[in-house]
Amino acid sequence: MSPRVFETRRARAFGDVPETQWNDWRWQLSHRLNTAEEIERIFPLTESERTALNASDLFRVDITPYFISLIRPDDPADPIRRQVIPTAAELVPFTAMMEDSLAEDRHSPVPGLVHRYPDRVLMLVTTQCASYCRYCTRSRIVGDASAQFSRAEFDAMFDYIERTPQIRDVLLSGGDPLTLAPGLLEELIARLRAIEHVEIIRIGSRVPVFLPMRVDDALCSMLARYHPLWLNIHVNHPNEITPELAAAADRLSRAGIPLGNQSVLLAGVNDCVHIQRRLVQDLLRIRVRPYYLYQCDLVEGAGHFRTPVAKGIEIIEGLRGHTSGFAVPQYVVDAPGGGGKIPLGPNYLLSMSDHRTALRNYEGYISVYEEPVDYTAHDPATCPDCCDKRTEAGQSGVSGLLEGEQLAIEPAGWEAIHARGGSKHRLNRDEEKWQPRGIGAEKSSAAGETPVHSVLRKKTSGKP
Repeated sequence: MSPRVFETRRARAFGDVPETQWNDWRWQLSHRLNTAEEIERIFPLTESERTALNASDLFRVDITPYFISLIRPDDPADPIRRQVIPTAAELVPFTAMMEDSLAEDRHSPVPGLVHRYPDRVLMLVTTQCASYCRYCTRSRIVGDASAQFSRAEFDAMFDYIERTPQIRDVLLSGGDPLTLAPGLLEELIARLRAIEHVEIIRIGSRVPVFLPMRVDDALCSMLARYHPLWLNIHVNHPNEITPELAAAADRLSRAGIPLGNQSVLLAGVNDCVHIQRRLVQDLLRIRVRPYYLYQCDLVEGAGHFRTPVAKGIEIIEGLRGHTSGFAVPQYVVDAPGGGGKIPLGPNYLLSMSDHRTALRNYEGYISVYEEPVDYTAHDPATCPDCCDKRTEAGQSGVSGLLEGEQLAIEPAGWEAIHARGGSKHRLNRDEEKWQPRGIGAEKSSAAGETPVHSVLRKKTSGKP
């Protein structure tokens, strides 16, 4: 069955453009629209849009002729229009708004390289995009040509990756890596592939959506030389899935590049179970797997796009069981302040006993899973993978608690708060009183003697 795709349109203003120019990605970039006057040649603006476009401190506007042609000119609420045409609501501050809401710059050991998770890094390689989303998480630098990364900064990024062997996965983003000059893009990818411990290279790009002409045979052939390489695109609404995007996705897939999709949950664009269901099904038809559905970040200018978290939960409820399992993206909140992606979803686990787990499905059908009573647990002492972990000290989190690294994770200052300003005395001087036996460092006990035996002997020896 051929993919169900949104009909391609070309705005009247571009009716005389020859096909060779229209399909030339360089022509598309050099003819982007960014002023009220240019956009009004395509469709009439609302007063709110005109106010925003004439504001002095507006986040950069640039829209490719291809993408602006997908907007229904007589619909001010068109879902594509809302994503790229600013309104006055963009200028209104809101509670908890931040310039760098994900604290990326705070978690950058060198400029442009974000190392938040143990085994992977985000490498920002450009501040430029083919078009600019009005809810951009990195609007603090994206669109600003003066904020571009230098050769020296690239060298510092590669130096950090080379001397940090726990890094096995590098994500290229920005801005949009596919807007880089072809030679520079290949140079960066080749330098990463030359690092022995870098196993996977990923690219995050909206170029296939904004500028599908850029995904030509030459680009696909170049990318195919550096496998394993993955690419995530960014489609928010079914109307963005055109024959041009389908053809670009097909070229990438035939080059052996797995494709995923990252969407942002946006009020007035895709905050609807039925739109989301159509979106994920249409993505699968062009061989793009839904990957993430992001809660809109607390970034400046994006307040009017935000929905309650409950809306995202509702959408996942309407997808899980109602369509193919691999069509269901993971709904995440990228924690403000730099906590990373936190997955959220409906509650399918209802209750548990010591031998049964009660579950419900998407229809409300409730059943129990009978637990084994004689389970022989995995033995980490004989497992080679358990002895070959790349986890960074202090970053194992709750998983580390389950593996016995420690008994608790304490908030900063927790110890001082509960000391209540008191002093050391005879009852709190012995630090071993609250050291759990058999946990963390205590796991490596003396041969033939368990920590429990050790502490009991200590308590019963010496003077009474």
